[in-house]
Amino acid sequence: MPAEAAISVSQLNRRVKTLLEQGIPRLWVEGEISNLSRPASGHIYFSLKDDGAQVGAAWFRQRQRGPAIHFKDGDHVLAYGRVSIYEARGSYQLIVEQMEPAGEGVLKRRFDALKKKLLEEGLFDEDRKQALPTLPDRIGIITSPSGAAIRDILSVLRRRFPAVPVIIYPAAVQGDAAPAELIGALETAVRRDECDVLIIGRGGGSLEDLWAFNDEKLARAIADCPLPIVSAVGHEVDFTIADFVADVRAPTPSGAAEIVVPSQQDWQRRVATLAARMGRIGERAVEDRAQQMDWLARRLLAASPAATLRRQHDSLRENRGRLASAMRRRLLEEGNHLQIIRGDLVQLSPAILVERTIGRLAELRQRLATVARNIVSTADHRAALLGRALHSVSPLATLDRGYAIVTDARSNKVLLRARDVASGDEIRARLSKGEIIATVKEAIDSD
Repeated sequence: MPAEAAISVSQLNRRVKTLLEQGIPRLWVEGEISNLSRPASGHIYFSLKDDGAQVGAAWFRQRQRGPAIHFKDGDHVLAYGRVSIYEARGSYQLIVEQMEPAGEGVLKRRFDALKKKLLEEGLFDEDRKQALPTLPDRIGIITSPSGAAIRDILSVLRRRFPAVPVIIYPAAVQGDAAPAELIGALETAVRRDECDVLIIGRGGGSLEDLWAFNDEKLARAIADCPLPIVSAVGHEVDFTIADFVADVRAPTPSGAAEIVVPSQQDWQRRVATLAARMGRIGERAVEDRAQQMDWLARRLLAASPAATLRRQHDSLRENRGRLASAMRRRLLEEGNHLQIIRGDLVQLSPAILVERTIGRLAELRQRLATVARNIVSTADHRAALLGRALHSVSPLATLDRGYAIVTDARSNKVLLRARDVASGDEIRARLSKGEIIATVKEAIDSD
């Protein structure tokens, strides 16, 4: 090779550095720290190694965030950065921009990624969450039957409302098999359909201990569950994916028991108060109905044909009495007048006066008889008119004129319009004498 075609070592390393930095994007590298040094400059230098290899790493001071001083040799970490080369020595290295403990960091990123995915799908939306029953008939609990969580839940339930029965659906709450067992217990509860609210959860622990409740399949099973679910995982500061997809999140298992049932004493006081209010309302309604019935009965009695006839009969009898009294007074007056005339006649003795008086007396007698007959005739005529008027308003008189009272044969209700019956209905027609039962062939409404 010609000498002018050769490049220097520095140029070579610079080209390699360019190729590494452009060809390999920023990435996460997992490994164990060794040979860690902290010079006075504040930068941190170390090696990342695994069972088969190692690579140098540099974490410059301006990139350090968080508890960087706590890292030490032997720590298993995740380092994020770019691949470069230290040109002076020709050795490639990882320029670290961020670093965190390996175990928790991986789980945290998986948690955040799943949370973001399910959030975008709408599994956390409030409008799809179900309301809890005010007082459940039966409560289902999905958890480990031997853990502290079940004891706390049962203790609170016995204290708050011991009458509500509880069914436990056992499942592992930690380990690789836990998600499948939790899903199986949830499917069993749905299939048996014997509870109207479910509690799923466990006691506190580390992120790894609670990881079963961050399983995507379990989250989707909770979201699809037709029964309302209360998630009670860990302590108040612990959050899992199950908490976000459940209908209600309880801060602790004991808190879940507080949520799903009311206080029995409060409930009993409330029921007693409602019962007393219902009793008072019922009593007032009965009293109001009784008064209304009395009022309607009085109206019905006053408007009945019998009452009308009685009133007219009493009026006729009163008019007859008044007529007889008037006639007696008139006869008495005429008799008194006759006595006066007779006195005058006795005093006037001449025969002509007697004859004239006798003629006058005959005339007066005739007038009296005529007047008496007219009075009696007028009274009889008036009585006849009143009798006919009374007879004309009688329902029986209406029937005598050829009318009929038509009623529904089943309900006995008087029919006023043709549309109140239909073809084939049975009707009853009351005539002046007797009744006719007939079947409607056609009803023609005049409206």
